[in-house]
Amino acid sequence: MDLVAILGAVSIFTAGMTLALGAGAVGLAEGYAVASGLTSLAQQPDEAGSISRTMFISLAIVETSSIYCFVVTMILLFANPFWQYAISAAAK
Repeated sequence: MDLVAILGAVSIFTAGMTLALGAGAVGLAEGYAVASGLTSLAQQPDEAGSISRTMFISLAIVETSSIYCFVVTMILLFANPFWQYAISAAAK
């Protein structure tokens, strides 16, 4: 197996693991945030507007980590900075 094939396999594996772990962790974090928000709403219904607003802002912040994982995955698959190095090393 040459260097380019190994780099391709490692890039695909790493991209898959990044996306899977990133999405899983974000799913758990969002579920915990929503459960905590609903508990707070049940205990203090008068503060529903403030709690809901804070919950949605925190959900957007948590979701950004999933977007970062997606960006890293796309870079690894389509714009891998190590391809040129691997191709030039394989040509020697």
